[in-house]
Amino acid sequence: MKGWHDEKREVGMLNQARSLGTQERWLLRATLALIFLFTLMGGVSSAYQWGHRSQRPKETQFKYAGGTENIPQGCTGALELASESLTFKCFQYVVAIPYASIGLMQYRPDVSKEVRKLKLKWKARPQGGGGKRNRYFTVQYNEGATRHVIVLEVLPEVMRPYLAAIDLKAGKRVEVKGYEDYE
Repeated sequence: MKGWHDEKREVGMLNQARSLGTQERWLLRATLALIFLFTLMGGVSSAYQWGHRSQRPKETQFKYAGGTENIPQGCTGALELASESLTFKCFQYVVAIPYASIGLMQYRPDVSKEVRKLKLKWKARPQGGGGKRNRYFTVQYNEGATRHVIVLEVLPEVMRPYLAAIDLKAGKRVEVKGYEDYE
């Protein structure tokens, strides 16, 4: 037969077990909620990183839109600014343009009439263009007596830092169509 003290002890242990179960449940719920939040934050962060234009991998920021070079149209690559030359690299194709040979550099929503009217042997003609958003970086340069043009398609947010660097290294300004603020 149980006494009054034994019964009180059992009720106390039962309450302690219940409260410990509640604490464990609360801890489990809090842990699951934190895991869910961190997973959600990580997913949003990675989606933002890969979806945001300025976070794209650098090696695919410039696309060959046309010109006199023997490069497949649409070939994506990187633009490197060395001390003596501007170099476009796309897969096994490399075009190195010495700054001293550059006659004209433009960044516009289309290829200018001035460039289109040049008598060139185009290997690939750039597509239309237009609108108010700049996207074509055109470089006209001379190699010996031959005039060459390379037209690269590039987003404005990618091109902004290159404009100042090209101005400094080439000692020549890039003509920018004035729809967008680059200063």
